[in-house]
Amino acid sequence: MKALILLIISIFIPSLNKSQVTQNLDIPCSSYVVMNRATTEVIAGKNLELQRSVASISKVMTAIIAIESNHLFDVIEIDEKASKQEGSSLYLKPLEKISLLDLVYGLMLRSGNDAAYTIACYLEGSIDAFKDRMNLKAKELSMNNTYFNNPSGLDIDDDGNISTVYDMALLFSYAMSNSIFYEIVNTKEYHCLENKVWINKNKLIRSYEYCDGGKTGYTKKAKRTLVTGAKYDTTELCIVTFNCGGDFSYHKKLYEYYFANYKYIPFLVKGKNYIAGNEIYSDKNIGLFKKQEEIKGSCIKIYRIDTEGNLIELQLVINNKIIERIFL
Repeated sequence: MKALILLIISIFIPSLNKSQVTQNLDIPCSSYVVMNRATTEVIAGKNLELQRSVASISKVMTAIIAIESNHLFDVIEIDEKASKQEGSSLYLKPLEKISLLDLVYGLMLRSGNDAAYTIACYLEGSIDAFKDRMNLKAKELSMNNTYFNNPSGLDIDDDGNISTVYDMALLFSYAMSNSIFYEIVNTKEYHCLENKVWINKNKLIRSYEYCDGGKTGYTKKAKRTLVTGAKYDTTELCIVTFNCGGDFSYHKKLYEYYFANYKYIPFLVKGKNYIAGNEIYSDKNIGLFKKQEEIKGSCIKIYRIDTEGNLIELQLVINNKIIERIFL
């Protein structure tokens, strides 16, 4: 069938100053991953499938379930058991009333275990039922090495929530595609409840200009856990580290290296795309993650569409030479 070739976009490649960080930087941790959030492609990592207790970064799952529940503006009365949860807390008081939305802010910014307990019991009636909901969502997201025991990440009475850096990066990448979740974790401080101010525990959100979200975690069993996201131009990355001292510093160094030396070139976004008057649907994001040095010069994207309007091929052309082809 004859195909119509459309030259759609000439690409401008903005660049940062080259980072002094090398790709072989030794990250002092049990495991880590750098993931392209758009495509969930693994860019770098170590011990991607090593299972450990993940502590409070578990709350990313609790938060996205709450957001997707369509009950964000429900007002909830705090019960006595919620106010007695161990560990980090919002210090909620019995009979105090608060919206589910405010609870999610407190969950993600201050890691409130009282918020996690309240969300779980309100939405599903019990911790056990909410745990089942978490594990079902994990299965939907292909988090194949993950098992949740509770909504908070505490691991005092059991093994806690068990996962891998790869699975937690999958979860965070999914959650960051939700505009409400994105706004919450990208918030530096939140005013709530009798003039209380909740400051985001993710220090990177204030110290690194391209950071756009994250969640901290710590227990004696899990040690430090951290998931963060950052965005520069079209490149959106996620980094997860387990048992990493100085984790904020290492996350920043990794972002600086990959933003300075690599570029994500998007071709299609998940859902509807409009290309030269053609409406093209894609069930996933499609693009290429390339080294900056490979895409110097004249850079264009070519979409080959057949006479029936079906997209059949994507091409990346540098200096009039095809360097990458994606057949659909």
